[in-house]
Amino acid sequence: MSAIEDRLRTLNITLPAAAAPVANYVPCVISGSLLVVSGQLAFGDDGKLDPGHVGKIGGAVSVEAGRAAAQRCAINILAQAKAALGDLDRIRRCVRLGGFINTAPGFSQVASVMNGASDLIVEVLGEAGRHARSTVGVAELPFDCAVEVEALFEIAI
Repeated sequence: MSAIEDRLRTLNITLPAAAAPVANYVPCVISGSLLVVSGQLAFGDDGKLDPGHVGKIGGAVSVEAGRAAAQRCAINILAQAKAALGDLDRIRRCVRLGGFINTAPGFSQVASVMNGASDLIVEVLGEAGRHARSTVGVAELPFDCAVEVEALFEIAI
């Protein structure tokens, strides 16, 4: 068992099976020492979206529910990384997270929502989880999900 998986267990987090792509793309690409994980939605362990994670943040979805959706996206990123790498201990650091927040007009707390993903990655990876980040509010996301998060990791080759 890897040290990262031990940390997940300590945090009472179980990684789901990696979700299949919902369109014409691959879930991950490894190029040299980089692992790029395509944007992940807030699918639960059952492969479905929690109704609380569907809709616009600042509208029908609260900031707290948005933060939980971002955290779920981060869990799904780690599931994709596990599927691509076999061993999460190959992750040397999280280089960058990109967050897309499905927002109601006028909503400006996108950074607070994205902290759900950032906080989880740092909690799981420790100092190696500290990353650069971009977060933007968008008009729509696939399946009307509240949040989508993508990642870039440096890995051992």
